Order: sequence, then structure tokens, then C-alpha cells
Amino acid sequence: MIARARVAAFDIVNAVAAGRADLPAAIARARGTLDDDRDKALAAEIATGVERWRAALDYVIEAASSRSIDRLDPEIVAILRLSAYQLLHLTRVPASAVVDDAVELTRRAKKRSASGFVNAVLRSLSRKRAALPLPPRPADAGDRAAALDYLSITLSHPRWLVSRWLDRFGFADTERWLQFNNTQARLTLRANRLRIAPETLADHLAAQEIKVVPGRFAPDALIVEAGQPLGQAHGVMQPGLFVVQDEASQLVSLLVDAHAGDRILDCCASPGGKTTAIAAAMSDSGLIIACDVRQKRIGLLERTVADSGATTVRIVQADATAALPFSRPFSRVLLDAPCSGLGTLRRDPDIRWRRREEDFALLAAAQRRMLEHAAACVAPGGRLVYATCSSEPEENEHVVEAFLAATDGFTLVDARTIAGVPSDVVDPRGCLRTLPHRHGLEAFFGAVLERSDGANVV
Repeated sequence: MIARARVAAFDIVNAVAAGRADLPAAIARARGTLDDDRDKALAAEIATGVERWRAALDYVIEAASSRSIDRLDPEIVAILRLSAYQLLHLTRVPASAVVDDAVELTRRAKKRSASGFVNAVLRSLSRKRAALPLPPRPADAGDRAAALDYLSITLSHPRWLVSRWLDRFGFADTERWLQFNNTQARLTLRANRLRIAPETLADHLAAQEIKVVPGRFAPDALIVEAGQPLGQAHGVMQPGLFVVQDEASQLVSLLVDAHAGDRILDCCASPGGKTTAIAAAMSDSGLIIACDVRQKRIGLLERTVADSGATTVRIVQADATAALPFSRPFSRVLLDAPCSGLGTLRRDPDIRWRRREEDFALLAAAQRRMLEHAAACVAPGGRLVYATCSSEPEENEHVVEAFLAATDGFTLVDARTIAGVPSDVVDPRGCLRTLPHRHGLEAFFGAVLERSDGANVV
């Protein structure tokens, strides 16, 4: 009988490839069909690995089958990808079991005529897995074609994106970045200072045999090295003591420089990690208006805020691509803008295959509109924080530069002047910029813009 985890992995990979869901949504849906936590973990591991290594998997599948991936049935491609990933990366699973399950999956998908083909391809890969025909690391990094082959195929990233990073950062740093993206992200928590200090939380977790270490840059970050805080700890600890939040994301909240009594607007607030961090920085004194546009996102935001214990947060459904419905200005406004997500490929590997270079023009246009609407809500002397989880300049400094060129009364603030922001993560312009190859964090960007005292509020 075919393993249930592999059936679930097939459903996930198939849904993502067909565009019916992104990877996190497909995993969440599949987990609901499984009872055993081990099956849930294995299905997610296989599906995530397939998206992470898809280019390399396709390359060796084509070599073993002598056929282009584009010529194969999509469901057969999904079966071959998840089975090849198991053969090449999950060696604790017997090869015979992987092949047998793949053949059974083929029949289950009503592709019985392809069973022999699937069997032959996977057995060929199993025999050759010690010497796969992947492009080798070039001896001469100046050989651009060889470098691109190795980086895009063997390290499994889109060629267009690799080309951009190679031009900006060079071969060695690009290679380190891709290797970072291809490793599993460690779970990172942010201690909720409204309820507990990071040091006390670490002690509580240790009592549950969950080992954490402090983050390198963010003051409230705790990185999980052993144990399962999302299951075990939540069963015995008060909800809301921490949220799951990447360390780079936590740094964005520091840019807001919130103080007790401030009036703050968080324009794209869901899931609420930054909102609740700001509430803690304000000692839950003042007012935070937290907005998002979709009802589902509003529900997630409401749960995060409720768990945190923050009482100063008011949630409003609003669309920052249009004029925002506020008559009084704010001392601080945060726009964590929707973006390509290309800075988070370690956590969300499917994004690398869904994005195209031509997406940047539309994304940047929407980001500029949102920045203009957010700016209209900033009081004289107040500050506007623009942030993304993108690595690309079109969504980051180019948006800020275009805004400053078209808008009077705003100047760029050097983030190094903000208390608590580590200078190591601030670029020469004074913007927050985390880079995987330099900081060991996902690629985030943040700029702080201050409105002059004499400027009129639109």
C-alpha cells in the first residue's frame, strides 16, 4: 500500500504545479487529510524539497528519460519530481519503496500506461545517484555561461534571477546566497514583551526541552535549535508568549522607533507580527491602527493581536492602493508593502518559479501608489517606514527614489541613528538591508522617511 505521506506530497506538488495553490496553502490543505504528525512532516518535507530543487530534479529526469519535461504529462512530472527528490535527498527511505510507490501513484492517477516509463526513469536515477550529470562548479568563475549553468541548474534557481545576482554580487556571494536558500530555515520566535522577557521565555522553553539561542541582530529573536515549540510548548504555556517571525522581519519593526503614547498606522499589517512588536515597544500605550485588505487576512490579524494581549490595536479593513480613510495624521506609518517575496526563497521556495522579471513593473507601480497613500497619513515631523521582503532594487530603493523625487517635504533618515537598529544591517544609503550571504538572514529592505515640520498633510 502506498505511503499516505507520499500521496499527500503528490497532491501538494500537483496543486502547486497546476497553479491551484501556493506551497504553504497546499501544505496546509494536505495536512488536514493526515492524522499522523510524522506523515504531515514527511509530506511537507518532500513537497518543499521538490520546489527547492526543482531545476536540478528536472535536469536529471530529462537526462534519465531522454525527454523534455515539457513533453511529459503534468501528473507524471509531479510523480517523477517527488520520487527523484526522495531518491537523491532522503536516502533514509529505501529506493525500492520509493519506486514502488511511484508506480502505484501512477496507477492511482489513472496513468497506468506510464507505469513502465516511471519505473525505468527512477531505477536509472537510483543507479546513477552517486554521479549525477549536473553542471559542475566552474573552475573559472569568469566563464559566465558555465557559472549560470551551475548556479541555475545545480543550485536550482531561475536563470534570470541568478543572472541579476551574479551581476550585482559576483560569483562567490551569489553561490553563498543560493546555498542559503537551499537550506531549511530554522524556526525563529519573537518573544512578546507584553507578556514575557526573551530571557524568561528561553528558560520556560528549556524546561520543556526546547533549546533556543538569541538571534544575532534582533533583540527579541530566539532561534530554535532543538524541540518543537509549536506543538509541545503551546500545550503547556500561555498563548501569546511568542510569535513565529523571521529575524529580518523583526528588524523592520525597529525602524518604526515607536514610543509610548504614539499614534501609529500599520498599513498592511497581517499576520500581525510587526503590529504586536510595535505594541510591545509602546508598552501598550497609545494607538495602533492595523489595516489589511482581505477578510481572511483580517481574521489572521485579529487572532494574532488577541493572543498578544495588546489593547491599543484597532483593526480596520482598508486598501492601501486607494486613499486611506483617516482624517487625523499619525506620528508613525508603516507600509510593509506586498512584493515579489524574492527575499524569502529559503522559506517559500516555490516563489522562485512563480515570479518573472516582467513582474517588477506592475509590482513597483502598486508599491508607489501605496507609498503615496501612506505618506498622506504622516503628521508633520512624523516618519514613514517603507519595507519589503524583496531582494530587488526595482521594489526597494527605486520605489523610494521615485517617491522622493516626486514628493516635497520628505527626507531619508539614516537608520543607524535609530536606537536599537544594528549598524551591520544598514547599507551606505542608511536603509535596512539584510543579505543572506552577509548576514545569514533573508533579504529584507526598509527605508525611513521623515516629513518636515512645515509640510502640509494631504
